[in-house]
Amino acid sequence: MAPPNYRNDLTLDEKVLMAIVRAAENFKRTHSAVFKPFGLSFPQYNILRVLESSHKGQNKISVVGKIMLVPNANMTGLAKRLEQKGFITRQPDPGDERVTLLTITEKGRVTLRQIKKEKDSAISAILKDFNSADKTKLLEQIKKIITATSEMNPLPDKPQTT
Repeated sequence: MAPPNYRNDLTLDEKVLMAIVRAAENFKRTHSAVFKPFGLSFPQYNILRVLESSHKGQNKISVVGKIMLVPNANMTGLAKRLEQKGFITRQPDPGDERVTLLTITEKGRVTLRQIKKEKDSAISAILKDFNSADKTKLLEQIKKIITATSEMNPLPDKPQTT
């Protein structure tokens, strides 16, 4: 219900896109509560997931930032805090010392395993009313929006849409 003294004059297109943004914000907020007891923020958790999925648990800070759509300046602060907590290590790339390599530590891997059950449970609760076909169709539709918005404002390296 709209608050008093507010007239919702959004078009249907605007309502659809605002609903997507609201859903994403709600998802981040609820998931942040899952990660907080482990000393992680939502972006820090995502860095660990990207590194866990990277070859040998390691990747360039710039690549992790591109996957996460996070500017390099923000990545540096996030990586420093993760290193201070023992979740990752940072070191210069032997091939180019200007490049920083991030590597997930055993503590980071253990923490991801500890988070998994609660995270998966939270995701299941959010998607409980969607069957597999619904999820596939929704994913296809969201990918169309990602593609359309990426084409409007292309990034140097387009991120993965899954």
